[in-house]
Amino acid sequence: MTIDVLCLRPEADFQRAGVLSPPALKVVYLAPEDSDVPTLMKQARALVIPAVGPKLPPALFENSSIKFVQVTGAGMDRLDLPALKDLGISAANVPGGSNRAVAEYVVTAAAVLLRRLAWADSEIRDGNYREFRARMISDNLAGLDGLVVGIVGFGVIGLAVAEAFQKRGCHLCYYDPAPRDPHAAESLGAKSVSLDELCRAADVVTLHVPLLSATQGLVGQRQLAAMKPGAILIQASRGGVVDEAALAHSLNSGHLGGAAIDVYSIEPPSADNPLLHLEGDAARRTLFTPHIAGVTRQSTAFLLRAAWRNIERVLIENVPPVDLAL
Repeated sequence: MTIDVLCLRPEADFQRAGVLSPPALKVVYLAPEDSDVPTLMKQARALVIPAVGPKLPPALFENSSIKFVQVTGAGMDRLDLPALKDLGISAANVPGGSNRAVAEYVVTAAAVLLRRLAWADSEIRDGNYREFRARMISDNLAGLDGLVVGIVGFGVIGLAVAEAFQKRGCHLCYYDPAPRDPHAAESLGAKSVSLDELCRAADVVTLHVPLLSATQGLVGQRQLAAMKPGAILIQASRGGVVDEAALAHSLNSGHLGGAAIDVYSIEPPSADNPLLHLEGDAARRTLFTPHIAGVTRQSTAFLLRAAWRNIERVLIENVPPVDLAL
């Protein structure tokens, strides 16, 4: 059998989003763990994969007929890009398709943590309405207006996050050695600072960087200790950017006011992940979500359409793809 595209994302994902594959192409959908994957890699011209999942070993591409890999999202950390380049395989992603969804998630998570909304829900269910309402008022909880938000990573998503917070009356600073659009940052009043300065200044720190050797463990014990007492951390970038043991310690000590965690060093998080063993108030000041910050009906449809459009460019129109990583 000759096929054009091997897709390691369920066909149901595309059907649910109302996004059809190009009718001129023969597409086969398989689960990543399917035993037929290596065989079909030797027959397909292109591979489509989701951004989230385990790394694909370079050996999988050796002796394959794959010439192009399309990721249906922004993250490229599943691929060994230098190894693919050596094999003559190009790869592209879809940056920015989930930027509004991520921005919505971050602002919502920050508000939920700052105002203890999820914590209040739990207390009311436990019969502590009066006591917890009195505590919330006594603690003089802050909303977003007038707070300083520090954005780590000022790419397409970081910019969208900045715009969302700016609309809510926040002051902005950011850390990014090579911001995608410095002029856009200036127009929002966002100040470029070092990571240490950002940690010291921000009431809310939100992370939007890829997982690279330079960002592995970027936020650890020193950075967390430098943050303001009561500050909030939003981890919606990639697992491994934050030292999870150090974050758990900072939450348990009461130094941090809360954390929203959407990504984990191992996904699903392993049973020994220290964040899953927080207790008491530290647990109630933590919001866990399953890597869905950028996942909405709208963002999914955009990402899938853009992915198939790139496949059409390469396989049907014989023109270079957009958002080429290598």
